[in-house]
Amino acid sequence: MTVEGALLQRYGAATRAEVARYLAAPAPSPFLDEMLADYPQRGGKMLRPAICLANAAVFGQRSGGEPMPEAVRAAAAIEMLHNALLIHDDVQDGSELRRGRPTLHALHGVPLAINAGDALLFAAFAPLIDAVRPLGGDVIRQVMDVTATMARQTAEGQALELGWRDRNVTDLAEADYLRMALKKTAWMGMIWPAQLGLIIGSRGRLDPEMVVRFGYFLGLAFQIEDDLRNLSEDPGYGKEQNGDLAEAKRTLMLIHVRRQCDAAERARLDAFLGLSREARRENDVLWLAGLMHERGSIDHARAVAAAMAGAAEHEFAAVYGALPPSEERTFLHGLIRWVFDRA
Repeated sequence: MTVEGALLQRYGAATRAEVARYLAAPAPSPFLDEMLADYPQRGGKMLRPAICLANAAVFGQRSGGEPMPEAVRAAAAIEMLHNALLIHDDVQDGSELRRGRPTLHALHGVPLAINAGDALLFAAFAPLIDAVRPLGGDVIRQVMDVTATMARQTAEGQALELGWRDRNVTDLAEADYLRMALKKTAWMGMIWPAQLGLIIGSRGRLDPEMVVRFGYFLGLAFQIEDDLRNLSEDPGYGKEQNGDLAEAKRTLMLIHVRRQCDAAERARLDAFLGLSREARRENDVLWLAGLMHERGSIDHARAVAAAMAGAAEHEFAAVYGALPPSEERTFLHGLIRWVFDRA
């Protein structure tokens, strides 16, 4: 097993146990408890908690052994918040599958799913508060500041993605996509977990801004690769193939292919994007997927993802290069390659 796989497994087990502890209700609540635990119990790669725990270890100079208890609580908060946002995202996107099973709103209806997402979001504050309470006021303020920034950035990114679809914005540039992915994916997925780990590990002595650029480029590579996998026949992907096309998501490939279209193709594409999801026909989805391959949009996106990974490599050296060798540092470096090799 690789270093990445071993640490993801170990950190994942510790995080899941902590999540289960915080989700254990003193008294059963019908129509809620089962749904709160659903997405966390489906698995997931535990990337975000692992980034937090690894950063806490390298900046706290505690390599190997059991992770720091405060960091495990922060990791649980990250995982609970992540799953809460997945519930809401699935409703907003009209997604059918999550981690290989029907989405929560498909199983229980939209109102109950939204309520469960709200409850899971608020429940995430308990482990986060417990993580920082013993560390003092300065650390608490740092954690609250980076968390508030993450919340705003994530909401702005989601608003961009939803707004582009709802208003049928078609004339987008690649810079627009990169800005959206920074806010929607990189900030909550990579930057914030790294910041929490750094703050907790260093006991607030280091500036959390120092990991922003590494998380930014790693997050962009991750999101572009995720978009590419949505077009593939990968049975381990866990979401419906071509779901992003059916949802008219403004991916890097969509932005690129629109610029490569002739006038007739662009008119057909824009008309497709203007339809509701229910009105988008499968043959049009397959036409668009084929056009992306034909016009080089897939290869272009792969090249951009590789460039983002190269930038992440540079930022890793700047942030982590002078730190002592450790399993956790190796893990963080290995994530740059793992983004593309993940099972």
